[in-house]
Amino acid sequence: MPASEPVQLGRKRALPSCPNPLFLKWLTELRDEAKEKGLKIQYTYQKAINSLNKYPLPLQNAKEAKILQNFGDGICKILDEKLQRYYRENGPEASIHCLAKRAPPPGRLDNNSLAPSKKKNAAEDPAKDKGGGGGGGRKKKREYVPQKRSGGYAVLCTLYRQSQIPGSKGYMFKMELQTEAQLLCDKSFTVPELGSKYTAWSSVSTLIQKNLVTKTHNPARYSLTEEGLALAERLESAEQGTKAPEGDREEEEGEKEEGENPGVVDLTCSDEDDDEKEEERIHPAEKLSCAAQTGSEVDERSSAGKTQDSHTATRKQNGGCLLPGTYDIILCVDFIETTGGSHHRKQELVKELQRNRVNFDIRKLNVGDFLWVAREKVAPVPGQLRAPVGRELVLDYVIERKRMDDLCGSIIDGRFREQKFRLKRCGLRKPVYLVEECGTAASHLSLPETTLQQAIVNTQVVDGFFVKRVQDVRESAAYLTVMTRYLTKLYQNCTLTCRSRELEGDLVDEEERGIRSCSLISFAEFNHGAIKNKCQTVREVFARQLMQISGLSGDKAAAILEQYSTPHSLLTAYERCASEAEKEKLLSSIRYGKLKRNLGPALSRTVYQLYCTQGALS
Repeated sequence: MPASEPVQLGRKRALPSCPNPLFLKWLTELRDEAKEKGLKIQYTYQKAINSLNKYPLPLQNAKEAKILQNFGDGICKILDEKLQRYYRENGPEASIHCLAKRAPPPGRLDNNSLAPSKKKNAAEDPAKDKGGGGGGGRKKKREYVPQKRSGGYAVLCTLYRQSQIPGSKGYMFKMELQTEAQLLCDKSFTVPELGSKYTAWSSVSTLIQKNLVTKTHNPARYSLTEEGLALAERLESAEQGTKAPEGDREEEEGEKEEGENPGVVDLTCSDEDDDEKEEERIHPAEKLSCAAQTGSEVDERSSAGKTQDSHTATRKQNGGCLLPGTYDIILCVDFIETTGGSHHRKQELVKELQRNRVNFDIRKLNVGDFLWVAREKVAPVPGQLRAPVGRELVLDYVIERKRMDDLCGSIIDGRFREQKFRLKRCGLRKPVYLVEECGTAASHLSLPETTLQQAIVNTQVVDGFFVKRVQDVRESAAYLTVMTRYLTKLYQNCTLTCRSRELEGDLVDEEERGIRSCSLISFAEFNHGAIKNKCQTVREVFARQLMQISGLSGDKAAAILEQYSTPHSLLTAYERCASEAEKEKLLSSIRYGKLKRNLGPALSRTVYQLYCTQGALS
């Protein structure tokens, strides 16, 4: 700007009111009516209200609103019917872009919506109205600081503590974040309180909206922004006993006065924020009166808080480890193993485990049929319905169970090789194949029994899996029982630490030095990382393509990927070859597996023909 031009100072222009107040009023009525009846369509109406508030142009009829998000045929039809009724009552020339002066447009704050006392004060003191001296004008917006032991507070502190761990991956999945944050929060992250639909997790949307937490990827990864890191650091220092962060008390009281004005309806907030904002707007005097009326409840809650604080302090003192005696070994059974198919046979497995008094849990496993977790022992908190959820670390043993008929089907449709590939890269070091013999039933299968037996031998010798053969479901349950007791004894004196799958390449192979490794993956990270249909990298898709070639196992595909990680890099290498014969032998000298054998000219020629043949393959 040139120096000769004076700098224009003044108040910011007030936001214009919604140009479609009549539609906004009707949508608000529909939302409130649905909310009173407990209907889920209230959320659809709220989304339509948010879209309409952002639209800056006047609408002539409801059909024009179809260009907006969350305006479907149903909502447009309702608005059109209300519009026709409005024209019949007020005449065809009635304006739909303004409301009577006695009531401000719903969903917007307007200058006319000030309380009478405030308008009177503004008239008596013009200096305040102009934002001049005397400390008048619009107050500075109060900084958002979540209350101690609220959901937002627990999430910020948990993400901050996780970021301070050496070698931290910088984010947390939803399940592990809920598990860790539960210890710092009085409300449950999974179960709403009686008479409410909100949990402590509802406050995460507020943290994202206020740019304190970011949510990326699928499955979702949660991490702190720079602003969130600064606020979480202050909260953590307050937890350690230094000065606690405080908001602007005067602004808080000012927000309360606005919240008491019955003429203002604020529709800019999401439903998930209502509980937290109502709690923030309670006046300190009202808090004291509530405390006097429900003293016993407050005492119980404070004692519960002290119990969780002591538990959190103990966990922090242990460095986030699970010490011997602080965890139980639990067998996890995939729910597919107990439902569907031969229901009687699958229920027999559960009955056998119960008869053997095995401590097991049925849940969804994204890879494998059985595994074991070390679950932290957490004492119930007085005054809470459910005990806090303890951390879970996955032991390095995972079992894939196969009957002979299932093995036959999986070999035919290609699942057998894919499952072995996924088991190898799931992050657990001790994969096991539990094979149930069919006896005489094997003669009725579509593949010869010798072929199935050869596949089992290859699984053990070539792929490196431990194979356990059993006769029936009862022997499978017996094996799982023995393994559970063996692992309980094996880990009874171990201090368990949590490791990340991303750092597996940096871990020292302790087994080669005769030391049993006790660094384990959290169950949440393991199960999220094993999702079958998650977003895949080009390298992963390339590996799957290669494994569709007959005779090309997972070890061979991994060896090719070490040299050529993408199809583009492989095709570039083919282009650099001088002759056709050189292209066919390009991959023949690649070594794979523990014995470091060559891939061979036959497979090399097959891969070349697959990726370089013009037109259809014969």
